[in-house]
Amino acid sequence: MTDTSDNKSATTDDEKKRQRERVERMLLQAPHASTGSVTLDGKTLHYAASAGFVPIVADMSDTHKGEPDAALFLTSYSLQRKGVAPKPAERPILFAFNGGPGSASVWLHLGALGPKRVPIHDDGSMPPPPYGVEDNPHSWFEHFDLVFIDPPHTGYSLSASESARKKMLGVDGDVEVLAECIRVYLSRTQRWGSPVYLAGESYGTTRGAALADKLLDLGIALAGVILVSCAMDIQTLEFGGKNDLAYALFLPGFAAAAQYHGKLKGPLGESGAQARAAAEAFVQTDYLAALHQGARLAPAQRGRIAKRLAELTGLRTETIEDNDLRISDMVFFSELLRDQGRMVGRLEARVTGPMGARKSREWEFDPGIEAIAGPYTMANNAYLREQLGVQTDQRYEILSMDVHKSWNWLQGDSKGNSYTSTSGALARALRRNPHLRVLVASGYYDLGTPYSASDYSLARMDLSPEVMARITHRYYDAGHMMYTRSDDLKKLKADLKAWLG
Repeated sequence: MTDTSDNKSATTDDEKKRQRERVERMLLQAPHASTGSVTLDGKTLHYAASAGFVPIVADMSDTHKGEPDAALFLTSYSLQRKGVAPKPAERPILFAFNGGPGSASVWLHLGALGPKRVPIHDDGSMPPPPYGVEDNPHSWFEHFDLVFIDPPHTGYSLSASESARKKMLGVDGDVEVLAECIRVYLSRTQRWGSPVYLAGESYGTTRGAALADKLLDLGIALAGVILVSCAMDIQTLEFGGKNDLAYALFLPGFAAAAQYHGKLKGPLGESGAQARAAAEAFVQTDYLAALHQGARLAPAQRGRIAKRLAELTGLRTETIEDNDLRISDMVFFSELLRDQGRMVGRLEARVTGPMGARKSREWEFDPGIEAIAGPYTMANNAYLREQLGVQTDQRYEILSMDVHKSWNWLQGDSKGNSYTSTSGALARALRRNPHLRVLVASGYYDLGTPYSASDYSLARMDLSPEVMARITHRYYDAGHMMYTRSDDLKKLKADLKAWLG
């Protein structure tokens, strides 16, 4: 046999060297600068835009020598008045990121917060090409300078080594990296005198809740945290095993979607609000207790529960009984509109997609995300290159499934299997920082992070009534990215403005 160990070692060393050199080349690039303006509430605001990389040194040990462990790609917008930036204390700064894990910040950037946005049909369906950006009349730039962070291995961001990559692709390492990124940015741009806010969406709320506490350890006391489509407690969102919680918390969202698609009868079918209220009441009075009893549930009571579930979800009673009274998201997506040969969207339940001719129960794609993934990807690439001046052949990772599949969900000293939960960290931050306030935004047709699961997480935080009063929860008539619906984009901005006071 031929010994190939030396060749493998050389190849590995070469790969490590190329990866580090690639990160170093990124960090040597000067930020791409441009200017623009946006008209908000009849007032034209001028901004300086910057797109570039920030070095992250996660390991400060003597042996590490302070070499960068990652290069994170940031896109920022700062207010300009006659070519001069205002004093830091006059202008709050907001750091924003999306979730996944594995998602770049493009959704919040070009969906709701930034001065430009990608237009999508109000019903959540995909518009025809070509795709580009337009002025966003409801940009949050009116209230903040904006910094959009692409976490490691999303967007253009990369780590410098395999060991750094493994550390960063996990709950704790991710929080450490983003906290360091925020610290470095505040120092480099001399913004320590500014009120600091965070905005996260989906898994971005998982990291945002943890960051609120972590940043306090670095001496950064946040003024506010905005959580869009909350996912602080993963147990509320995970089906299977012995976890009955998700079955109960998803039911109001299922009822809303079933009503929207015309599958409910009588008073339940008259409005989404009536369907949701009935489902919420059923969960509280009957459903949770029935799930808890399991096989001990009497046959007559079991039949009554199945019948009511059918009325609330639009599914056949036989389907509900076959699934032991436990309707998962995948069962709902594939069964609600089976008679029409359609499957329901997860992140946007108002959107449907065609099944194959065999009507397989295998859920091949999410119609809700497919409707916007192509438009956002193409519009984002055009915008970065043509308007912000970023010139590279590197792929911009909108949503990296490799990151998602590689994610380490364990926290701290956790051993074995556990559900990630960061609501406790947010509760601790609220107790530590008496000026911290939280705004939560939920879409009624979001079946990825349902509004009722967010209600549950917020209600279970260990907070006194006076501290709970600093949390505001608002609801919208669309899905996960509720801002793709123009009325909700406008409402989200109005709710933000009212929350800021």
